[in-house]
Amino acid sequence: MAHQVAVIGMGRFGISLARELYQIGHDVLAIDRDESLSQQMMGHVTYTVTGDSTSSELLEEVGIRHFDTAVVAIGTDIQSSVLTTVLLKQFGLGQVIARATNELHGKTLKAVGADRVVYPEQETGLRTAHSLFQREVLEYMELTSEFGFSKINVPPEMAGLTLEQAGFGSVRDKYGAAVIAIRRGREPILSPSKDETMQEGDQLVLAGPEDALERISRR
Repeated sequence: MAHQVAVIGMGRFGISLARELYQIGHDVLAIDRDESLSQQMMGHVTYTVTGDSTSSELLEEVGIRHFDTAVVAIGTDIQSSVLTTVLLKQFGLGQVIARATNELHGKTLKAVGADRVVYPEQETGLRTAHSLFQREVLEYMELTSEFGFSKINVPPEMAGLTLEQAGFGSVRDKYGAAVIAIRRGREPILSPSKDETMQEGDQLVLAGPEDALERISRR
């Protein structure tokens, strides 16, 4: 189902987010006060607007109250970030997601009504730390401080083996982690059976304790 999403602030985070949302089929409005930044998004989003997001008149003009979600992707200008978040909530948006640069910024955004606060730099750092010396790790997501999810390439020596033969025969078998999905081409195989044969080019989505995921990636 397509949603109407406004992304405010066309820094690196805002640009990548807006483009990805548009690519997966959502209607995306990109807003930035810098005309050169908003103009470069033409063709990469549904429509773009140049203007100051701390202006209620601008937000009214673009029909912001009719959007499902807004993402405040403004980075270093904390005052604009907070004021924009306040205005969006006043317009009654169901979901306002705001980017924070530090803990104090995040607490302030929460205090003024942000439904969700994200820390792109911290999240990127976390994922990089888990993949820096483990070439097979494509992505890591922390669920708790000791448990997470990893997406890894199937090692060449495992291609042609079933999950059971490779040591993934049952939930958290041998390695202490579970294969919850296999990505093969564009289609994921969810909850694969122990008899599923891994192929070259497959990617495994693993869930388990952090130390178990690290052991698997080192192997």
